[in-house]
Amino acid sequence: MKINLTTDTNITKSLLLFSLPMILGNILQQFYNIVDTWVVGKYVGKEALASVGASYTLMTFLNSVFIGLCMGSGALFAFYYGSRNHSKMKKCMDTALVFIGGISVVLMIFMRAGLSFILWFLRIPEELRGMTEEYLKVICFGIIFVFLYNYFAYLLRSIGNSVIPLVFLAVASVVNVVLDLWFVIGLGWGLKGTAIATVIAQGASGVGLGIYTYSTRKELRFSLHHFLIKEKPIKEILQFSTITCAQQSVMNFGILLVQGLVNSFGTTVMAAFAAAVKIDTIAYMPAQEFGNAYSMFISQNFGAKKKRRVEKGTKSAFLTSAGFCLLVSTVIFLWAEQFMKIFVNGKEREIIHIGIDYLHIEGACYIGIGILFLLYGYFRGMNRPAVSLLLTVISLGTRVLLAYTLAPVETIGVYGIWWSIPIGWVLADMAGIYMMKKNLKQTDV
Repeated sequence: MKINLTTDTNITKSLLLFSLPMILGNILQQFYNIVDTWVVGKYVGKEALASVGASYTLMTFLNSVFIGLCMGSGALFAFYYGSRNHSKMKKCMDTALVFIGGISVVLMIFMRAGLSFILWFLRIPEELRGMTEEYLKVICFGIIFVFLYNYFAYLLRSIGNSVIPLVFLAVASVVNVVLDLWFVIGLGWGLKGTAIATVIAQGASGVGLGIYTYSTRKELRFSLHHFLIKEKPIKEILQFSTITCAQQSVMNFGILLVQGLVNSFGTTVMAAFAAAVKIDTIAYMPAQEFGNAYSMFISQNFGAKKKRRVEKGTKSAFLTSAGFCLLVSTVIFLWAEQFMKIFVNGKEREIIHIGIDYLHIEGACYIGIGILFLLYGYFRGMNRPAVSLLLTVISLGTRVLLAYTLAPVETIGVYGIWWSIPIGWVLADMAGIYMMKKNLKQTDV
């Protein structure tokens, strides 16, 4: 299904229909680690659960590098597609494929070579280092597959096709679940088994989507002729991709620093945080992908010089996202304990209690992150990714500063970490809304 974001009369409907496959797709992409968490938490133990939690934060940071590169490139593809400059779009596509692919390979090598230092930096407790290292030695090989999937997914989304990426993720998710259960429960491979299952599933989605795109969309195939790097394409790719990459990386590096602080509180808090973050991921993921869909909408209409449509779509997007986030916050607040028990054995009362406290504080404020995702999307779509980076610095800078200031206070402890998250969202939202209003008045498209 292909949706025309520049002409469809019902903007809200178009945004929802376009974003729905992206929402489902990202949920399925996160499903890899969520299944790992469930299987490990239920069948291996809390130590393994803590290891998966720490590994998840690290891999999210590393994956964010090339996901940000693909996202930024996707906004550029959508801009040229909206302005009907297909030749320029093709040059940028091929340049981005080689450029981002090369970075992914370098990241994979860096990850494998620097694993000991990384574990030390994350303050992984000594009793968990061996287990965590074993898991990460396998999972890092999935980096190249995650790059392939995201490159082709954002390429297809830039031309209005958000369904096909979902199909491949659905298949990969089924593969991951089946292999997780077989390797861990059936064969008894433990934590290493979950890592192998995840990498195989990532390979199925990344390679599969690449083969599909190459075989069915001739105009989207790699061309050596267009890859001959000229100043303009590489300059634009660097401008869009690296700034968006920096935004994603700063965001997840901040989370990585917070993970290190959480790790200092011991295995129980690590396990609670690991489970609660998985719940978080599913809860506000739709708002994140709706923001990405909104970014594609802005890019295409900005390229087509439709200012009124940009304004109308912006109003619709903010009302829709706010309503969704308020609903999800209510659900998470009321059923926090039940959600924690999905990942944690009911007998682990302390872990469940800590996780509930986290969800009651941070989960009640999802509207803050929902608005922030839209602000990221707006400025990325308006060819101003540097503003998105600034908002990320405000949000994550506040989070890290407050967390490291408050957590050591005996009477506050981990609650300082939990409260720092929504406070960072609110401050970034205030700055972003001010700059958005100013930009809407000044922009003439």
